[in-house]
Amino acid sequence: MIGYPEKIANEEQLDDLLSEPGRELTGMFARTDGDILFLGITGKIGPSLAMMAARACKRAGVKKRIMGVSRNCSEEQRKIFGESGIEVITGDLLDQGFLKSLPKAENIFFLAGMKFGSTENLSLTWAINTYLPALVAENFRDSRIVVFSTGCVYPLVYPASGGSVETDIPIATGEYAQSCLGRERMFGYGSNKYGTGVILIRLNYSVEMRYGVLADIAQKVKNDQPVDLTMGYFNIIWQGDMNDFVLRSLEHVSSPASILNVTGPEILSVRETALKFGELMNKKPVFTGREADTALLSNAGEALRLFGKPRVTADMVIEWTADWIQEGGRLLGKPTHFEVRDGKY
Repeated sequence: MIGYPEKIANEEQLDDLLSEPGRELTGMFARTDGDILFLGITGKIGPSLAMMAARACKRAGVKKRIMGVSRNCSEEQRKIFGESGIEVITGDLLDQGFLKSLPKAENIFFLAGMKFGSTENLSLTWAINTYLPALVAENFRDSRIVVFSTGCVYPLVYPASGGSVETDIPIATGEYAQSCLGRERMFGYGSNKYGTGVILIRLNYSVEMRYGVLADIAQKVKNDQPVDLTMGYFNIIWQGDMNDFVLRSLEHVSSPASILNVTGPEILSVRETALKFGELMNKKPVFTGREADTALLSNAGEALRLFGKPRVTADMVIEWTADWIQEGGRLLGKPTHFEVRDGKY
């Protein structure tokens, strides 16, 4: 069992915690055949996800070829991946020649996507979020495919509902969400046509100290900036637990494609979270707006049934984040825009 610290001292410790595999994941890779290919390995999630897979395979005593595709991978990142036994393949996934040249790994994790600034280049947003999935579904028809999607395909719901469930009809607001629903439909089409095992992960939201909803709120509290209450409620899951859930979902692919909400068990209040950060930072939060009746919320009941509760609680992540922000820890500079209600990111 992992022992969690009261605070996270540095990025080395943070990255270690984010990629620490649990017993169940190690057992899964011990019985899973085939190599692993991560499509889009150098984003916010890819490095820790791939590292967790590599550590689990090593712990299980199994040898797999673990690969990751990146359009831009720094020498430092390549060195870190290499030390963990992860091969980096550099190229543009939208280049069909390059895509077809990739090894036909049995296990595919699709992480490529575009959100930040998506309204500024809508054609590229649709190309990456919808056209590319169609190409990947065709090219890797004989693989098991785990696809990162988003809870943004759901409508805004009342907090009392407990959040949207997998059987709810999507109502994608804005072109970003529409393109993500297009991603799901393309993988669904490939799954139906070829019998490909696919699972669509509707994530909402993954957090760690360097980015995410909690980091966004904590920064505003620290800097005496107003916290917008309009989107008054949200879900989160610690990225280490998200990595564990997503990797283990490989055993739950199906044809037709299955859908799984991945987030934490709680619905959190923006106001109460900001007040908690205020207590921890000895600051008085400044608020603007008022809570709308609805919010973008997902119900993770099925994921919790399959994988159990997250190992890291929301309260623990809030305390870690408050300390990280106060100590001036490095941030990725990629706000989540969780306050957005019209789908324009």
